[in-house]
Amino acid sequence: MEGIRDLFSEFFGTIGALDSIRVTVIMSFWSTLIASVLGVFLGLLLERKDFPGKRAVIRLNRTLMGAPPVVIGLLAYMILRKKGPLGDLRWVFTIKGMVFAQVLIITPIICGMVYSYAVRTAPAIRTFAKTMGATGRQTGWLLVKEMKNEIYFAVISGYGRSISEVGAVFLVGGNIKNNTRTMTTAISTLKGAGEYYEGVFLGVVLMLMAFVVQTLADHFQREETGDENY
Repeated sequence: MEGIRDLFSEFFGTIGALDSIRVTVIMSFWSTLIASVLGVFLGLLLERKDFPGKRAVIRLNRTLMGAPPVVIGLLAYMILRKKGPLGDLRWVFTIKGMVFAQVLIITPIICGMVYSYAVRTAPAIRTFAKTMGATGRQTGWLLVKEMKNEIYFAVISGYGRSISEVGAVFLVGGNIKNNTRTMTTAISTLKGAGEYYEGVFLGVVLMLMAFVVQTLADHFQREETGDENY
C-alpha cells in the first residue's frame, strides 16, 4: 500500500492531483446546488408569468444555454476583478469565484430545460389542482413533484457541465496548484507537460466521480418511486 502511495505521489505530486480532486468536488457541489435552486425557480416562474418582453427573455436564456463558457468566464472575471462591480468580495483566484462563474454558466441550462418541460406539463397539472381545490402552494409542490424526473435530468446536466468545465474556471481561478486547480485544468496541465498517461488516469477518476453521482441519484430516485425496474 505504501508503494502505491509513493507511486501516486511521484506521478501526481507535481500538479497537486489530490487537491485538484478536492477543489473539483467542492466547486461542482456548490455550483450545481446554487444553480439548481435558481434554475428550477426561474424556469417555473418564466413559464408561469406573462410579462412584456417574455419572448426576448426566453431567447436570451436559450442563447446563454449555448454561450461559450470561456466568454462567461471572462465576464465573471471582469465582474470580480479588483476594479469590477464585485471586486470588494476578493473572489478572483478563489473557489468562490469559480463557483460564481459556474453558476452563471449552469443556471441558464437548468432554467431552460425546466421551462421547456413546464410549458408542456404545467397547464394540465394546474387545471387538475384547481379542480381538486388545491391552494397556490399546494399546486406548486404538486407541479414540482410531477416534474421531478425532468428536474432530475436538468440538475444532472448542470452537474455534468460543472465538472467538465475548463475555460471559465481557468480564467477566474487561475489554475493555482493546491488552491484553485481543478481536475480538468490539471489534465490540461499534464497534457502540456507531455504526461499523457497521468492525464488519462485523472480523466478516469473524473469519469468515476460522475458515475458515482449518477448512480446515487438513480438509487434515491428509485427508492422514492419504489420502482425496482427503474
